[in-house]
Amino acid sequence: MVWPPWTTGIWGEAMKRILLIGTGGTIASEMTEGGLAPELTTDQLLSRIPAISRICSVDCVQLLNLDSTNINPGHWQMMARCIRDRYDEYDGFVITHGTDTMAYTAAALSYLVQGSPKPIVLTGAQKPIGFDSTDSKINLMDAFRCASEDLPGVSIVFNSRVILGTRAKKTRSKSFQAFSSINYPDLGVLRDGVLLRYIRQDCGRAPVFYDRLNTRVALLKLVPGVGRELADFLLERNDALIIESFGVGGLPETSGLYDCVRDGMAQGKTIVLTTQVENEGSDLGVYHVGHALKNNLGVLEAYDMTTEAVVAKLMWILGQTGRQREVAHFFYTPVAQDILWPAE
Repeated sequence: MVWPPWTTGIWGEAMKRILLIGTGGTIASEMTEGGLAPELTTDQLLSRIPAISRICSVDCVQLLNLDSTNINPGHWQMMARCIRDRYDEYDGFVITHGTDTMAYTAAALSYLVQGSPKPIVLTGAQKPIGFDSTDSKINLMDAFRCASEDLPGVSIVFNSRVILGTRAKKTRSKSFQAFSSINYPDLGVLRDGVLLRYIRQDCGRAPVFYDRLNTRVALLKLVPGVGRELADFLLERNDALIIESFGVGGLPETSGLYDCVRDGMAQGKTIVLTTQVENEGSDLGVYHVGHALKNNLGVLEAYDMTTEAVVAKLMWILGQTGRQREVAHFFYTPVAQDILWPAE
């Protein structure tokens, strides 16, 4: 469906052509006997917000209709292919998505579609569009405004904030201010329907698309008293293990985890140390419990990256290569400002 049927703005200028890609989420949900579930199509969403017709011309694709809890890496690849196959036809892209895994999807698309000069905007809502009190309409309006601007790359537009795709994290489960930008400023804000941009992402003349992901990436969150058994179990079944440690990073010295990491790396596994603390990142060299990991074993360190970005980046890297030196090189090479700290 093309919406609206006219293609010029109120001053006669050509309207931007935007592709709306629906994947489900709360924004498209209605109440069912079993609770909220995605029911509405992209066409139905647009029909609730006729004012979008004054912003841009919209085509719709209903790619999925899922609660975002059910989103997996195969769906990320579907979204990237949908954008790739239609990239030359449109000026920008809006993806409606559930909030629970939106940050993972935004990070993944940042690696699967690199250097896009055209906007790729994800948005959603904390309350369905049919509710009296909803953030759906303003978020969707703002997303189309941003997709019609010079806003390169992947971003999340939510609660009038524009957040870089590799830096977003859902930090509130119910409030309209659901997302935060971690260790990086917002790209901009929207005020009275106007985008005030603080930062413009770098981009190429054309995007670079990737299709391969290696999903054999596991995440272990440390708790006091944890031993190596869980890590051994995960390493047996995966090619990479991300360990969310405490504070600036390290491993409990009596847990056996140091030996587990050493053995895993000797088998060619990729191991990344990050922190459970949202802000300011890791720094393994500060304390004795982390110093040997960095200087003796040479584990990868996430520094200021979000866990969502680490997961998606490893899947992308391991989809291209399994050689440890190449993995380390790609991991520490910034993509869409995902890592700012130096590798040394």
